[in-house]
Amino acid sequence: MSLPGVLQLFVGKPVHPVGADGRMALSDHLRELRARILKAALAIVAAFVIALFFFDPLFSFVNEPYQQAREALGEERTVATTNGAAGGFLLYLKLCGLAGLIGSSPVWLYQIWAFILPGLHRSEKKWTAIFAIVAGPLFFIGILLGYLTLPKGLEVLIGFTPGDLTNLVDFNDYLTFFIRTLLGFGIAFEIPVFVVLLNMAGILKGRTLGAHRPWMIVGTFVFAAVITPSGDPFTMSFMAIPMVILFLISEVIARINDRRRDRKRINAGLSPDEASPL
Repeated sequence: MSLPGVLQLFVGKPVHPVGADGRMALSDHLRELRARILKAALAIVAAFVIALFFFDPLFSFVNEPYQQAREALGEERTVATTNGAAGGFLLYLKLCGLAGLIGSSPVWLYQIWAFILPGLHRSEKKWTAIFAIVAGPLFFIGILLGYLTLPKGLEVLIGFTPGDLTNLVDFNDYLTFFIRTLLGFGIAFEIPVFVVLLNMAGILKGRTLGAHRPWMIVGTFVFAAVITPSGDPFTMSFMAIPMVILFLISEVIARINDRRRDRKRINAGLSPDEASPL
C-alpha cells in the first residue's frame, strides 16, 4: 500500500456513508476512533518535542516551590539529588513528557469531545458545553492555588527532619509529589461542578444540600486535610475555604434550578413532587 493510502486509512473520512437513519456502521466508528487517537498521539509527541527545547524554564518552574521552602528552612537542611547514572535523563523525559501532555491537552480533549459529541442529544450537548466552560477554568484555578501553597507544604514536611540531619530529596520523587499535589487541588475544585450536574440530572435536590450543609463543610475541611501534602492549617484552609464557597454557590444554583423545574411542573398541571410522564 502506498504512503497516501496508509494515511488515508488512519485519518481519512469513513469509507461507508452514514445510513438513512443517521447512524454509522461499527467499522466507521472504529475508523473514526483510530483517526482521533492518532491525531491526539501526534499532538502529544509534537508537544513533547517542543518541550525538549524549553527544559530549563520548565525545570525552574517546577523547582521554584522547593527552592522557596529550602530558603525558608535554611539551605543546609535539604539537598535535591538524582539517583543513578540515568537519573538526569529520566528526569528530562519525565518533565518534558508531562509538559507535552498538558500542552497538547486542548487537542486531545477536543478529539475526545468530537468523538462523543455526535451521540449526544441537543440538551446533553448544551450541558456538556457548559460543564466544559466552567470546569476548565476551575481546574486551572485549583492547580494555581496548589502551586502557590506547595512551598509552605514542603517547608512543613521537610521541617520535621531533625536539625542534625540533612534531608536528601530525589528530584524524580519530588516531581511525582509535585504532580500529585497540583492534580489533587485541581480535582478538588471540580467536585462542586459535579454536584450541580447531579442536580441538573434530578438526582440531588437543593434542599438536600441545605439540610446537610454543616456536614458538607466539615467533610470539606477533612478532605482538604487528607489531600493536602503537609496537612498544616494554612495549606488546608487554602484548599477548603474556596471549596466551601464553591459548594455554597452550587447549592444556590441547585435551589434556583429546583424552583425553575417546579414551576414547569406546576404549569404542566403536575405536583412539584410528582414525576412527569415524560
